[in-house]
Amino acid sequence: MTWSGSRVPALALAATLMTAALFGAAVPNVRADPNDDKFLPALQSQGITYQSPEAAIAAGHHVCEKLDQGETETQVAQDVIDSTDLDPYHAGYFVGASVGAYCPQFGANG
Repeated sequence: MTWSGSRVPALALAATLMTAALFGAAVPNVRADPNDDKFLPALQSQGITYQSPEAAIAAGHHVCEKLDQGETETQVAQDVIDSTDLDPYHAGYFVGASVGAYCPQFGANG
């Protein structure tokens, strides 16, 4: 997965990590989190597939990093749409599941 547009150079590293995460390349130091048990079944419930649980988890955490950098959920979902084969509904669901599991402070009740 790559993120579109020309943004700060640090985003290039984030894009590389996101690409690795979604396509199953080695993802450094991804640790299990109790929220993973909520996140992965949520993706599966909507038919969102991934190369490995670690890759999906890394991508979910990347969503939170993007939100922490000031992007809106809509902007992050558009990045997902632009750089994956997910349709708008599933990209939005992925972002929402990521927020719910890993960064609830960005959710509607956060």
